[in-house]
Formats: sequence, C-alpha cells, structure tokens
Amino acid sequence: MGIKGLQGFVARVCPDACRMVDLKEMAEKHRIDHPDVTPAIVVDAMSCVRHWYTPESWVCGGQWREYLTVLENFIETFKAAGIELVFYFDGVVEEKKRDEWIKRRQQNNKEIANLFQFIKTHRKQPGRGMFVLPSALPTFTRFALKSLGQKTVCTLQEADFEVAAYALQHNCMGILGQDSDYLIYNTSPYFSIEKLCLDKLVTVMYCREDLCRALGLNMMHLPLFACLLGNDVVPENLLEGFWHKCLVICPSRNKSYNRRTSIILAVANYISKIPCLYSSLKHLEDMLPLGSDKTLLYRGMESYLLPGQQSPWIPPDARNVKMFSGQEETAMCRDKEIFQLAKEHHIQSENYAIFNILSNGVLECSNSLEDDCDTEIPGQALIYRPARQHIYSVLLESERDGACPMVKEWFVYCGNPLQQPDLIQPVQPSIPGGTPNLKTLWFAKGPDVEKQRYSTFLACFHLQDSMEELQALEAPVAGFCCLLTYLMLQVSSLSLEDLNAFVALILCLRGKSAAELASLQLVQVDSRAVHLGAVLVRGLTTLLMANSACGFPFRMDDLMPWKVFDGKLFQEKYQKSHQSCSLEELLEGNESLYTPFQNVKSLICKVCAVKKRTIQSRPRGNGFTTGTHQRELNPMFQQTHRSSFISPYHNRMRGNLWRNPQPQGRRYRSGHPDQRRRFHIPPWLPR
Repeated sequence: MGIKGLQGFVARVCPDACRMVDLKEMAEKHRIDHPDVTPAIVVDAMSCVRHWYTPESWVCGGQWREYLTVLENFIETFKAAGIELVFYFDGVVEEKKRDEWIKRRQQNNKEIANLFQFIKTHRKQPGRGMFVLPSALPTFTRFALKSLGQKTVCTLQEADFEVAAYALQHNCMGILGQDSDYLIYNTSPYFSIEKLCLDKLVTVMYCREDLCRALGLNMMHLPLFACLLGNDVVPENLLEGFWHKCLVICPSRNKSYNRRTSIILAVANYISKIPCLYSSLKHLEDMLPLGSDKTLLYRGMESYLLPGQQSPWIPPDARNVKMFSGQEETAMCRDKEIFQLAKEHHIQSENYAIFNILSNGVLECSNSLEDDCDTEIPGQALIYRPARQHIYSVLLESERDGACPMVKEWFVYCGNPLQQPDLIQPVQPSIPGGTPNLKTLWFAKGPDVEKQRYSTFLACFHLQDSMEELQALEAPVAGFCCLLTYLMLQVSSLSLEDLNAFVALILCLRGKSAAELASLQLVQVDSRAVHLGAVLVRGLTTLLMANSACGFPFRMDDLMPWKVFDGKLFQEKYQKSHQSCSLEELLEGNESLYTPFQNVKSLICKVCAVKKRTIQSRPRGNGFTTGTHQRELNPMFQQTHRSSFISPYHNRMRGNLWRNPQPQGRRYRSGHPDQRRRFHIPPWLPR
C-alpha cells in the first residue's frame, strides 16, 4: 500500500527522479540489449483498474462491454509496440495489513454514503471527483484479461512483492503501476500508470538512483528509509518520537515545505550518517517504542528483499526468505492433490476464492455500491451468505468427517464494525444421497459426474429441483436465472417490476454492441436501481465461487457481467418497468423477445410459487421525466399489469434462449459465436 507522501515528494522535490520516457524506444533498446527476450512489462493491475475504467457511466453497476473494449485497446496498443504484458492481482489480504484494509473500507463506506446522498438529491451521477469503483471491478478485470488471452497471475502473498520479484527474475523492461513501494524494491524500472499517455506510449519513469542522489543515500538504504517513514509493517504512530529527533537534528531549510516533506528529508539525513551494519539496526530498534515486538524494523526491511538479495543491515544467516511455504501443513484442506490443484487454479486466475478458503479459511469482500439507508434490501453480504454456507460445506465437509470448521468472513455490510471476522458455519446443501466429495467433483469424468456438478451447483442456490428446465437454457441465461431466482427468494421486497426489469435487461442486452451501450443516455439515475445493480453484480461473484467449488459445470466466461449485465441499460429497464410502461416498450418493440420474456419469467415465478413466495406488483412511480408520445401497441404485446404474476407455464417455451444441454468446462474460448438463431423446444415441454 506504499509509503505515505513519498510519491508526491519525489514529484515536487526530486524532479530529476521523474523522467518522461517513450516505452516504444525503451522496448527497442531492450530488444537490442537482450535479443533472446521479448520486452515485457509487469502490470500491478490493482493499482491500474481505476485508470482503466474510463466509461462515462460508473455508478449504475458497470458498463462491462465498454470496459472490455477499453482493456482490449490497452492490450493491443502495447502489442503493436512489441511489448508483452503480464498482469498481477492481489490474491490475499495479509493479516499484517488487516488494520489498514479495515481503515480503507470504513473510509469507502463514508464515500459511498455521500454518493447515494448526491444521487437522491440530484438524480444523476456525480462528477469523477466522487468516483467509486463499480462493485467487483478488480475481480472481473482479472477474468476479462484472462479471456483476452493475457498472462494473468493471482498472488499467494502481497502483490507488490511478487510483481517486483517477477520483474527482476525475468529481466523485464519495467513495472507499470502506482505504488511508492516500487521506488524501494531493487528491481526493474518503475513506470507510472497515472501519467501514461496510451496513444503515444509515453509515461513517467521514477528513477531510484536519482532519488538516492537527491537524498544523499544509496540503494541499500532504501528499505530502512521506507520503514522509518512508516509502511505496511512499521506503523507511523511508533515513529513520531523518532521523527521529532530527526527534525531537531536536521530542521527544514525551506519554509515552504510541509511537515511530511521535512520529515522525509530529515529521516534521509539521519540514515546517511549511520554505518550500514547490523548493530545500527539494533540501536534503532532500541530507540523506537516497539514494545514486545523488537523484530518489527527487521521484518519491515526484510519485506523489501527479493529472492537472492542481501542487506548489510541483516545477517545472511538470519534471512527468512519471503516465499509462500508451509501453508500445506496449516491448511484447512489436508488432501494434497486437491490443495495443489486449487493453488494452481488460484495462481492462474482460473477459479475464484477457493484457495483462500481451503488454505486458511478466510474470505473477504470489499465495499459495494449499497445504500445503507435502504432498509428493504439487505446487504449483499447477507443476501448471499446462505449460498456461501453451502459452498463452504461442499469444500470443507468431506475434509473433516462431518465436523466442518467455520470460515472467517471479513465482509463489508451495514452495521458491521469490522472489529473481528464473522464466524460462518458451513451448511450442507440439500442433495439426495449427500454432497459429492471434491475428488469426484474435480477429478472424475463422465456424464453422471457432469450431472452431479450441475446439481450440486444448483443446490447451493436451493434450485436443484429446477435442473431440467435450467439445463435447457443457454448457459449465460441459465446462470442469470439461477441468480435472479435466488434473489427473488431471498429478498422479499423485490417486486414484479424489479423482475420485469432484470429479465428485459438480459434479453435486450444480447444484440447490443459496446458502442450502442455507450451511446445510451439516461435522463435521470435512480438510487434504488444503483443499489440493485451492485447486488446483482456481487451475486455473479457468488456464482463464480460456486462454479469453482463444484468442478466448473459452467464455463467461467458464461458467468461474466459483460454477458448478462449493463448498468445504464438496467437503469433504463428499471425506470420504465416502475413507470408501468407497456411490455412492447420494455422490450424495445422487438416482438421476437415476447415469448422468451414470458418463458424466463414464468420459470422464475414457478420456482418462487413452489417455495410459497408470491411476487407482488409494487410500482414505485417515478418523478422521472418521460415522453408524452403515445405509440400504437402491437397486439402481440398487449397485456394488462397484474398485482401479482400468474405463471403462464402452459405456454409453449420456445424462442432463442433454449438449447440442448451441453457439457461445460472452465476453459476460456476465443470468439463469441452468435447463438440468437438457435431454436429448440425441449421434448419435456407441452406443445
């Protein structure tokens, strides 16, 4: 998470350390110096997603097809210059950084509360100054890059360490990101994503050597320098007394400098005057109020040493090489074959959250764009908890002979102070004959196993009795129906208008390009629809987790938001549905969508009816500006609005969403074949 104020200090006080560079020229020079190696840049993706998300609309749940196009353009620009990209994502939250993670989540809560207040007051999206990442953007960015054929790595420890280590080991031309820790690691050059001009492929390179010259230090001083300024290991509150001493010894000569700049210069001056010896480190440890943990400074410095590197401050025999090891012995999962496969899939970004659960039984979820003042819709963390409990059972039950360990959840939701994790008890899903073990779900083959995978997946969402109907749908629609049915069952305040909006969304989205969706203009933004959009997108991550746990009954690509969701389009459908518009208008006058609309809706309502959930009509009106022009209705669409939905399940379920069941898998397939012309009436449906 970097050293507070260092990046800005370098830009203001050490301008020589900030060089504008042409990445195409650097790539050419790299090819000449290393003819056997393709020029490569390691990308710290977590510090880039904010800069990648450039679609105009961000508050409605995400413009996923537009975003996919942005990523594609980013990749193609580097590819045209002959530069290979390797993307790294944080795969864990290390416990030493938990306090900082909590602090950021609480700050995000305040920002989101202000955002909803703005939307309710002005009924529009605020300016970029209030920008908040669309819910689950980093998660889906990882899968998007994977689907675009990029090398994508999910880390086993803090990403900045693995990024720096990979860049050094593979002689990469640089690291692209925005984290001042890359000024400290002795690794490849550090390029700024914030300053990147993609069209010209120029950006700022932060030069460690020039920074050292400006501060009177050398490269081996930098890890100690970072620790004495305060970082993720050494908290700033322990250093106040030390900073005061440094400022007394070396007061600021420039009265225009702020306190942080003066501290940085004074600490650098102090370090430059002490010998590079282990005894100097011991003396510093005695000076600082480290309490019972006298090794804090030592561990902080060691965190910057990459494999093969030494430090004069740390004796070689005392090095504790920071690589992922020993996890197998302490893991929740004791089966080495299962653990190894989960680990491989985690690193290769092929599963979601499974390794975190099997390794240490901890799972976290950051903030979502949820309105804490809306008491009718529970937090997404609570909505999807029953499904997660079943997923935990699938993963852990067979390991402990029925005595299933609890999972620690760090999930952000209204009323959770995040002082400690929620301890969640796994709950067995209702499956005749019991839950199949992971060996069967992950390694066995054959049609019977494929059926087991699918039924176990559905059981996590209480939908195992609808397997035949769902298998008849195309995979993205089936996944969306699972999620939407689960939502309607879990959230009693969801209405017939909400259901209509979601079903119209997935049907009307199918034929739209990213450019068409980008051109869609909203007159106003509804805060409840913003909330529902975030809930749905978080639900897609729950589908990913269940799919990963159950052995991939779906392709992961079929459960991605760009297949089933668009924020602006959902806003439009939601507003029209709650204004009691005609079905013709809701479906954009496309009468070929009428039957699929009724079929999907009736399938969801049938499941709800069996479980004693009647979906009521509750139009919320508007206050939204609408046109006064009355269109003549096509008789195909003429239908009165009812106070509740009576399922027309006797209708012929034909249309472009039905298919023969096909085996799925986790692979990412290139291309997106147009399946809109595929018609099939399953034999079990009455004609």
